[in-house]
Amino acid sequence: MIPDVQNAVPDTLERELAGRAVAGKLESYAGEVRRLLDATYAVMARTGDIDPRVGDIVKEAGLSNQAFYRHFAGKDALLVALLDDGQRRLVETLERRMRKAAPGAPRVRAWIEGVLEQARNPEAAENTRPFAINGVRLNDRFPAETAASFDRLLAPLRDAITDAGGEPVRDTAVVRELAMGTMHRFLVERRTPTRADIDHVVRFALAGIDATSEETRHGT
Repeated sequence: MIPDVQNAVPDTLERELAGRAVAGKLESYAGEVRRLLDATYAVMARTGDIDPRVGDIVKEAGLSNQAFYRHFAGKDALLVALLDDGQRRLVETLERRMRKAAPGAPRVRAWIEGVLEQARNPEAAENTRPFAINGVRLNDRFPAETAASFDRLLAPLRDAITDAGGEPVRDTAVVRELAMGTMHRFLVERRTPTRADIDHVVRFALAGIDATSEETRHGT
């Protein structure tokens, strides 16, 4: 009797071989997505616009329109992914800085300094400037996605403010406006904040948190 070779292949081998093929394709596709995101950053930095043409993006990435639409339904989907990618990178940077600082006020300082570093570092400034210039428009087009990105960005700051004795909701909102607003102003004006500029923002923010903490202790 001739053995059924096809059925003799173990199920685990079938899955392993299929898994290798899928893994290889996923790695290739992930590489394409990364190239498209990086190309979009480059085009936006060059033009200062958050609405670059798909043709310019794929040319910069060295890919085809087919590759673009394999991953994104359209340019809006790309912009949402780009916003999310930028915020994730910033959150990772801020969390690394904050882990090196003691809980409370030192971590608030680390968060503010990390945000303002986006205006001090030339590469970060070029990538961030289009979002600073077009932030209102982006928020209007993608309100839910923008809100989710900011919530992720503010979570570590909220924890630090709570540890410092501040009010987690209102103080976090004020510190965010202070730090992000200052960063945006320097980016739009194409200026680099000095160490003194950053220290002034930090002192102002911490003084406000201390005032909140004092009011809480005295029940006012």
